[in-house]
Order: sequence, then C-alpha cells, then structure tokens
Amino acid sequence: MAFRFVLCLLLAKGLVEGTVALTFSSKLIHVYSDEAKAVWASRRKNLSDESWPKRNSSEYFRLLLGSDLTRQRMKLGSQHDFLYPSEGSQTLFFGDDLASLHYIWIDIGTPNVSFLVALDAGSDLLWVPCDCIECAPLSANYYNALDRDLSEYSPSLSSTSRHLPCSHQLCNLTSKCKSPKEPCSYNYQYYSANTSSSGLLIEDKLHLKSYEKHTAQSSVEASIILGCGRRQSGDYLQGAAPDGVMGLGPGSISVPSLLAKAGLIKDSFSICLNENDSGRILFGDQGHTSEQYTPFLPIDGDFFAYVVAVESLCIGSSCLKNTGFQALIDTGTSFTYLPDEIYKLVVSEFDKQVSAPRINLQEYPWDYCYNISSHELDNISTFKLTFSKNQTFRIHNPLFTSPSNQEYTITCLTIMQADDNYATIGQNFLKGYHMIFDRENVRFGWSSSNCEDNKGDKANLTAPWNGGSPNPLPANQQQSVPNTHSVPPAFAGPALHKPARAPPRGMMASHFLSLVSLLCSLFWVSH
Repeated sequence: MAFRFVLCLLLAKGLVEGTVALTFSSKLIHVYSDEAKAVWASRRKNLSDESWPKRNSSEYFRLLLGSDLTRQRMKLGSQHDFLYPSEGSQTLFFGDDLASLHYIWIDIGTPNVSFLVALDAGSDLLWVPCDCIECAPLSANYYNALDRDLSEYSPSLSSTSRHLPCSHQLCNLTSKCKSPKEPCSYNYQYYSANTSSSGLLIEDKLHLKSYEKHTAQSSVEASIILGCGRRQSGDYLQGAAPDGVMGLGPGSISVPSLLAKAGLIKDSFSICLNENDSGRILFGDQGHTSEQYTPFLPIDGDFFAYVVAVESLCIGSSCLKNTGFQALIDTGTSFTYLPDEIYKLVVSEFDKQVSAPRINLQEYPWDYCYNISSHELDNISTFKLTFSKNQTFRIHNPLFTSPSNQEYTITCLTIMQADDNYATIGQNFLKGYHMIFDRENVRFGWSSSNCEDNKGDKANLTAPWNGGSPNPLPANQQQSVPNTHSVPPAFAGPALHKPARAPPRGMMASHFLSLVSLLCSLFWVSH
C-alpha cells in the first residue's frame, strides 16, 4: 500500500514539474513481478510462494483478467454487464385473465418476498400491495392463470426496509408533508379512469442476478425505492396488476434509474416481447451493432417519457402523406393508439385495401373487423413506421385473427383512437423486437428477435414457474396507460445525462493532479 502511495506521489511530482518544462521518469513495476512480490513480502510476514500467482499460470491470467474487467467497469461507470431479477429474466403473459399485460417475478426485502409485477415503460414507480386498506384479491382462486397466491409486502417484516422521509430528494415536500422527517406519501394517478395507487415510499432491497461476459453469475442486492401501495383503485381492483407494477420510465425513482445512479449498470435496459407473448428483460443492455435507433424527444424541454417522432406510416405498399406524429413507447399498453386525424387516415386506407366485407362485432373493442373466410389479406398485412434518418420499424402483426364461430373467420385492425394529440405504440406493435431503452444516449433501439437469442439466454435465465394458460384473446377494454402529462406529487423530475463539455486546450497543474488522482485510484482498486 505504501509502495503504491509513494509511486503516485512521485508521478504527481513529475507531472506538476513537467508543466514548467521539467522531465521526470520512473520505473514501472508489474503488479505480479518479483519486485512487487518483494515489496508485499516486506509488509506482510505471512506472504508465501503458494499465495503468489506463478507467471503464465491459469491463476495468473485469471487475476489479470479480473483486474482488466474492474478497470473497464470503472471507466464505463458500471459494476455489472447486465442485471436481471433473481427469479429469472423471462417475462410472462396471461391474456385476459390479468388484463393482457406482461409480468415478471421479483424478490424484495429481507427475508425476500416474491411479487408478480406488471412491466410498464410508461410510468416510473415500482409499487406493490402493502399493509393493504384497499387492494385487489391476492388469492390464486380469483385468477384462472395462477397456481399460487400472490404476496403482500409489509415494511415492518423486512429488516432492510426504511420509510423514505419527506426531506429526501425523491419526495416532493409539497405533497402532504408537515415536516421533513415525516414519511413521504405518494398518490400515483394513471391514465385509465379512476385508476391509481397510493401509500408511502419505502427504501428496501431488490434481489437481482448478474450476467457477466467472462465471470460467473453472482447475486446482487440493490437499494431501490418502492411504493407501499395501501390503496388501489380502478383497473387495479379489476384484475390489472393485482400484485403491483414496475415502472420502467426515465424518472429518477424508476428501477433502471436507481440501478444506474448506484453505478451497478449502464443507464439502459432492454425488453423483448415475442409472438408467443413471453419475453425477456435485461438491465444494463445497450444493444448491439445490428440495432436501428431513433432519438427520444423532450416534451416541454424534459425527458419524462419515452417519446419518439414517427415521420410517416405505410400500409402494405401505400405510404400515407401527412402522417407524422409523436408517439409514446409503452410496454404497459396492450394496443396502439393514434391521434384522431392520423387514425382516420390509417383506417380509411386500410378499409380501401381490404376486399373482405366489414362486420360489426360487439365482443371486440375495434371498429374495423372483417369476415375473411374466403379472402386473403397478404397485401395489407404489413404496416411500417418510418423514423428519422429513414429508420424503419415494421409491424409484425397489426391484425387480430380468430374464428368467431363455425361459420366464418374474422380479422380486426388492432389500432385504437387516442383521446390526446399524441400516439401510444403498445404491445401489439412491439412484439417480435428486441427493444433498447438507451437512456444514456437518449435513444430507442430495435432489432427483430424471437427473444431467445439475447445475452440473457447464455446465462440460462429461465422463469421459476410455468403456471398459467396464456389466452391469445386481447383485453376488451383499454388497459392502464399511465398519464405521462403529469408528474405524480411524490417524485422529482427525471435526471438524464447531459453531453460532457470538451476540456480546455491548456491544462493547469491542478488538472494534472486531478488526473493523477484518478489514475492512482484506478491503480489502487485494480490491484
């Protein structure tokens, strides 16, 4: 330790004097050389030949590789390549029985308790039913797809939990706080009518597993903030997310934001939803070279949602004019919603291209359904969105097709009319893609995938439970779509990375000292 400290001081002296035209040289000593061994032996009486790695041995190379990985992660600002929930990275889908949302098992607290939470890229907060006053039923008897009861969280039963005080930066002091030491409350309102979750904010441990390129998997306990959801309303009492929601939005309180801020991962995550309604989620995933990308857009100067710009929309071989719009990418919404004028253009063009007779079906929520028993729809079965720089996003299956009865087969265009002037791209357009929410570079990426070829599968990431019978029928009502136009009272705004300014051409001695301090820190930790 003293040896490295002296080396850093000498290096600092040389750099500072170098600024006034002096020259300094120093002998470099390899961390596992005989000279380094002699230094360590003089400091530690019990250092033996057996404990020192032999040059070019497997242990020697393993230690060097470990040092390389440590330095690389320090430079990248993250400790792990990827993280995923301790019960596996696989997402689950249960059809209508659980409101056609995608779910994943997570473990929270000490001792850990398992929760089946819905994944929602359109909101920020992770909440679970907790010390319930008004919550959805948690018994498996209420849900056809479940073969075990769901859980309720209680902070008093977790040794690692603590109430978030009103003085915390992620609590809005104007939100019913009478004093800075008082527990912080939240009231999160969602887009669906009268749908909300309210309670107290808690800090506790989220149990994760790491996937590393060159090392074995390990367990990680990450400090996160979650909502102790004492009261739920609306859709959350009617079968949507009965065991909680994991908000994946860009806000400071979301799980991806907290993991990145703690230096555990790069500020990015991926979701893959395949055509069979299962998928994967990986925290820290920034994609690969084959991805296409389009930038996220700020709304009123702020990045509080994953909004992209669509320049045009094509149906079959026909590309519509004046169909540019802004769209929220939202994995928590079952269908795709278009602004009124865009919706009218799209359904009008779609209707022109369909030769089958249009029919009115009360059991489905869509307006454009057809009897296709004796017709082919290959010419209009493909939709395409065009983003900036001519990046294309092909919709793998914009239609819902099913035998309505023994007499005929129906198909419906699964696009809905939005209430607002922005669009929402939901699950029906997102299936079949490995999607990258690259918050560090403020962009959305995608590439076609069956969700079995991403990095998580190499680590044998599997779901711990195979319960449920996925129902291919979509929900007959609009799902819970978070209101991205208002920030819930308990939360601070999202903190996205800003581009670093270029350093000045001339550097003073103090800048050299700062650089040396960083280099010495890297040397110290690595070795």
